[in-house]
Parts: sequence; C-alpha cells; structure tokens
Amino acid sequence: MFRPSHTVGTFTAVQPIQAVRWAPDCNAVRIIDQTALPEQFVERDLRSLDDVCAAISSLAVRGAPAIGIAGAMGLVVSLDAFSDQTVDGLRARAAVHAQRIVSTRPTAANLAWAVNAVLADAMRPFASGAEALRAMREKANALLADDAAMCRRIGELGEPLLADGAQVLTHCNAGALATTGIGTALAPVYVAAERGRRVSVLACETRPLLQGARLTAWELSRAGVPVRVITDSAAAGAMRDGRVDLVIVGADRIAANGDVANKIGTYALALAARYHGIPFYVAAPTSTFDAAIAGGAAIPIEQRGRAEVACIAGRAIVPNDVPVENPAFDVTPADLVTAIVSDRGIHRPPYRFEP
Repeated sequence: MFRPSHTVGTFTAVQPIQAVRWAPDCNAVRIIDQTALPEQFVERDLRSLDDVCAAISSLAVRGAPAIGIAGAMGLVVSLDAFSDQTVDGLRARAAVHAQRIVSTRPTAANLAWAVNAVLADAMRPFASGAEALRAMREKANALLADDAAMCRRIGELGEPLLADGAQVLTHCNAGALATTGIGTALAPVYVAAERGRRVSVLACETRPLLQGARLTAWELSRAGVPVRVITDSAAAGAMRDGRVDLVIVGADRIAANGDVANKIGTYALALAARYHGIPFYVAAPTSTFDAAIAGGAAIPIEQRGRAEVACIAGRAIVPNDVPVENPAFDVTPADLVTAIVSDRGIHRPPYRFEP
C-alpha cells in the first residue's frame, strides 16, 4: 500500500494519505485509526453517531481540519436511518446530533464550523427529510474537497519561507494525518520537497500522547522527507545549537488578535524561538480563525483524562494518589508569532481578524 510511486529530487512521492474519506458504500466515514500508528495501519468505518463521537474523542481521528470534516460527514451518516422523517423531524434530530458531535472536542474551531455548515444546509426549503439529507451530504462533499485544496494553498504560500537546506522544527502532527490533504504546518515542507529543495524536520515527540513521534515521524518517513524525533525538552537546546532555522506549527483556534491555541507545549517552543531569534510560524486554514473571540484567554481549553499522563503502555508512571493536570492545548500570545500562513495569504502582526 505504501510503495513509493516516483522520486522528485530528494523527495519520494507516495500515494497520498487519506485520513478521512467515504467508505466505498458511502454509508460510513472511513478513517485511519491514528491510535494504532505506527505499529499498525488500521482503517475504521464509522457508521453511527456513537462511532463518530467515540472516534473524535479518543483521537482515532484528530487534527482540527480532519475532525471538522469527519464530524461533518459523520453528521450525515448518523442521519441516514432517519431519512424517512419529515423535514422538521430530520432538522430537529440533526440539531441534537450536531451538538453531541461538536461537544466531543471544544477547543478546535473547525469541528463546530464544519458541522454547523452542514446543519445549516438542512434549514433551506425542502419537500422532504430525504431531500434535506441529500443537500447535507452534498455540503459535506464540498467541505471534503475544499479541505484538500486549502492544504495545497497553505503549502504554496508557505513554501517560500523554507530556504534550501532548511531545518524545520514542528510540534504534534499538523500534516496529512490531521487533514484531508497534505496538512497545514507540514504542507510547506511537502511542497518544498516536491520542488527539489533539501528540507529536514525535527519532530518534537509531543507528550503525553506522542503525536509527533508516532504520527509526524511516520508520515514524513513514509514520504521520504528526512525527519528526526526529539523529546519536547530537547527543543530549546536544538535551537541554541543552530539546528533549527524556523518553527512551523498548526493551530486549533486563532483568536481575533492572533493569539493561537495549539497542542500543549507550543507556547514553550514560541518562547524559546523568540529568545534564540528563530521565526515562529503558525499554519492554519481560515476556518480555524475565530474572530468572535477577542483574545486567547477566552479560548476554551479541553481537559483530558488522567490516564493519558499517568500511564504509558498501560503501566502507571504516576502514584495513584497523586493528581495530574492534562490540558490538551495551550495559548501562544500573538506577539510571539512571526506570521500566520492561511489559505488566504501570509498574515503578519499586528493581527486583526474580522468576523
């Protein structure tokens, strides 16, 4: 399945990852189960509301754009059994299903944005519930196609930021596994590599769930992009030693003033980059911008379960009587962000994102 198809410069082009897509019968959302990587490549079909919510909350599908698309498609799938209802009946059920999907992960702006976009299509005049559901499916298909195109635009716009020989540091996973295209933070890396530019990546392991070590390293090595995994605590030392030319990370929500919520540990990287004079870039689609939130203090931060911090591979590493804190994200102030690369362009401070 992963045999390289051809080589461009030093970059080995392979069949693209499809983190989220329709199952062949179009009655399920097919995802790559990212909890199984890198040991196993497993695809799962989500056929019910419970399936969709469990996959998103367990991080079987993850990354702000990917969970948005999975949630939008999942809303459609969850309503397939109710297509014989009246328009009003379908709308009422769709609103309940949508709220449950959106509540699974409160920080990522894309999830609510995509699910609500599909829900809004059900509110147009229709003769039957089945007709409304068809419109919702068409909207989900459009979002799926738009997401892949968005990734490519971010890659094209961000590629000039990477000089030949650039050493990029990234955190968590904002690549193909986190989207339905070539990623956000990794999109400029992929485009630069396609064009024969020599680029390499330092991937922070990203505790507590190791998305950098398990996912970013897996997809980059699969694509032939040189990648090395470091512990999160080694990043500042790598900057000091001159092994980082720029930092590129993704985002789960960006406030109107440019404050950025991203995977926990991002704020520390931004501080270290500023101290060492290294550019710190954020790459995210405009659907991640939340102009209704003035600043980062108002961004809701998801708190996850104790076991993610207290256990590794099923073994306790924290005494049972000691509590833990497990915020999934932190907020990087806008004044630490060199620029934000979106599908609409490169935004530089002072940031003022309008509704």
